[in-house]
Amino acid sequence: MSDKELTGKVAIVTGAGRNIGRAIALALGHAGAAVVVNARSNQAEADKVVHEIEAAGSKAVSVIGDIGEEKTAAALADAAIKRFGRIDILVNNAALRREKPIDKMSYSDWREVMNVILDGTFRCVHACLPALKKNGGTIINIGGMSAHIGSKDRAHVMTAKAALVGFSRALAHDLAADKITANCVVPGAIETTRPASAQTPAHHLTHGTITGERGKTEDVAAMVRYLCGPGGRYVTGQTIHISGGAYLGS
Repeated sequence: MSDKELTGKVAIVTGAGRNIGRAIALALGHAGAAVVVNARSNQAEADKVVHEIEAAGSKAVSVIGDIGEEKTAAALADAAIKRFGRIDILVNNAALRREKPIDKMSYSDWREVMNVILDGTFRCVHACLPALKKNGGTIINIGGMSAHIGSKDRAHVMTAKAALVGFSRALAHDLAADKITANCVVPGAIETTRPASAQTPAHHLTHGTITGERGKTEDVAAMVRYLCGPGGRYVTGQTIHISGGAYLGS
């Protein structure tokens, strides 16, 4: 892999202020891409990622906005075009990971999660498609291991993440003629920073890795970087697990 194989490319990464999204934004920036860094509300976190990308010699801009809101997708696409002139890469990482038993889950609880993970991804794809079609771009949707192995109290999250698998396959078919690739990258057993009040997800306790260790956010980012580069152009419609063997399946 070239040190700057994405030079001249422009990427949008949602939910990029921390953890996996941050690692992806940094990896694409280190590869030479200009990056639109999205965070829901934390300007300081987003700006820190921008500064790290710029320190590595690439360009970046932060855009604060909730992917669950209609206006945010358009704002991200507009920022990329106005600041950098094009869009080549869209990484849909923003998500809500709520936990609630199904018998206590209201429809508004359900829709809140769906609106960010699934509807937000749809809106971002639509907003970016005209520019992506010009350049034969790359779409990466970030899935979740619980959608494949199951987990307690996560019916809304698991359903939304499972839907991203189908959406990625549909995009691969619909956009192949435009030379756009679409894949779903599924992190699992990755060390991330969680709020002090958050419990460890149940599936992390029941599904250990076969490598004997949890992965790093950079492990997920490395796969995304590969798929966005010249070596990943023949990969599309796939669901790729980055889990240290915590999940073995298709």
